[in-house]
Amino acid sequence: MKRSQFLTLTAAAAALPLLASCSDGTSGKPMSTSSTVDGDIEARPISWLLSRPANGAVIEVMTQIADEYAQKHPGFSLSLITTPDRPSYLQKYVTLAAAGKLPELFDTDATPFAQKLADQGHMIDVEDLLTSLDVLDDFRPAALDYQRFSDGALHMIPLEFGLEVFWYNMELFDAAGATVPETLEDMPQLCETLAASGVTPIALDGQDAWPLERYLAFYPFRVAGEDYIAGLKEGRASFSNEPGRLSAQWMHDLGQAGAFQAGFSSVGYADAQGLFTSGRAAMYNIGTWELPALATTELPEPMRDNIDYFTLPVTKDSVTGPDEYVASSGIGVAVNAATYDPLVRDFLKYALERYPELYARSGILGPTTVKPVIPDTALPIYERAIAQAEELGDATLMPWDTQLDPTTNTRLQQELVLLVQGDKSVEEFLSTMDATLTSNTQQA
Repeated sequence: MKRSQFLTLTAAAAALPLLASCSDGTSGKPMSTSSTVDGDIEARPISWLLSRPANGAVIEVMTQIADEYAQKHPGFSLSLITTPDRPSYLQKYVTLAAAGKLPELFDTDATPFAQKLADQGHMIDVEDLLTSLDVLDDFRPAALDYQRFSDGALHMIPLEFGLEVFWYNMELFDAAGATVPETLEDMPQLCETLAASGVTPIALDGQDAWPLERYLAFYPFRVAGEDYIAGLKEGRASFSNEPGRLSAQWMHDLGQAGAFQAGFSSVGYADAQGLFTSGRAAMYNIGTWELPALATTELPEPMRDNIDYFTLPVTKDSVTGPDEYVASSGIGVAVNAATYDPLVRDFLKYALERYPELYARSGILGPTTVKPVIPDTALPIYERAIAQAEELGDATLMPWDTQLDPTTNTRLQQELVLLVQGDKSVEEFLSTMDATLTSNTQQA
């Protein structure tokens, strides 16, 4: 569940007019977004457009479920339409949506593009579906909330769940005379202290862009909750407003403190994680989906007694609490209203009954309240991280890459690198982003 950016959706706005008709694209038959559908179950192949790790728990479990269902319904099969990388996936997603050829199931975040698809009637109401199948209460509220659009509507089924925390190396902290930060304001000085001891303060996957953008979202979430990002998205706030200004200054200060490794913008996911697990970096912000790598005997032996974590620090004037931070249920699964029929509904019913138990065997947190099976190789910290999910507050930090329009988001990621590297001042960053936001709001 490595969340990436919607960098290739710049054609989305132009494609949307092609989606205005709520029909199946062939027969002119009106589509229904309701979960209610009448008729006999007639087995046929169905497809799922996705971009997930082939050896990940989601695909393994859903493939097993589809095979079981096919044994009871000869003629049924679930075809996985996969792509090698997320940008290619998003290109295909937009192209198929514009042509009215999305398959029965397709992955999407709660982006502005997906919101327009839903508003035009191209996705069924998932809250209605889960309620009618009597499984809505089985899901973690935070997992469902992560999939909701800003108006509260739910059109995606969560298949994952994870808490994003700061993992840290206790030995490196002790050697530098450093302590866990109580507030975000403490972090630049902490990074200076760690850098002075000769280690990289924070390992960062800069190549994928979203991890650095996540840092930019921390400060506004603490001082303004979710209202600030909603304001940016709706054109009633600007980057130069106080939450954005405070965040830009904080990011600038982290850069000046040498928080991230040299050349961070070209370092990928695996290399960033390796920098931390090898003991060369003191901190690493990532989700509990990496527990098998960070909290089992797969972890290099020198790290096993030295790894710990802390949750997102608050700020001095925080409006969100220490139990409120990123709790992600990853990319969700939407159900195409044009191809929704008794077979699709029945398969989803079977899948949602089987999925929680089978997914729990992967050992990682899932979207439902079924507890994961802790592996025999788990370190003590593993179970503690799992239990952390029961202590979540009500507010959730929504990643900005799923909130801002793609053009603004792409520019933001580019400018943020320059800000952290010291190639742009805080004022230059803010003015550039405000101009970008204003231009894209006027074009919307």
